[in-house]
Amino acid sequence: MRKRRNHHAGFKARVALEAVEGARTVSELAAGYGVDPTMIHLWKKSLLDGAADIFARGSRKPAEVDEETGRSLRAKIGELVVANDFCH
Repeated sequence: MRKRRNHHAGFKARVALEAVEGARTVSELAAGYGVDPTMIHLWKKSLLDGAADIFARGSRKPAEVDEETGRSLRAKIGELVVANDFCH
């Protein structure tokens, strides 16, 4: 039995884009990348279904960070800066 692999988003996007371009068939892509053709079809469908969201206005909301978390993050950045300066 083959072990199930998890592909990162960049890989899926690259393969899906190649499938959309159509320069190679899905079978050729599957053989070249070592993935099942069904997965490529699913990735291609996800890419095409989600493409409109990229251009939607106001779809990205700024991340909200509470004050305590912000202070904690700034303190950690300060520690890392000091440590980095010490090492160099």
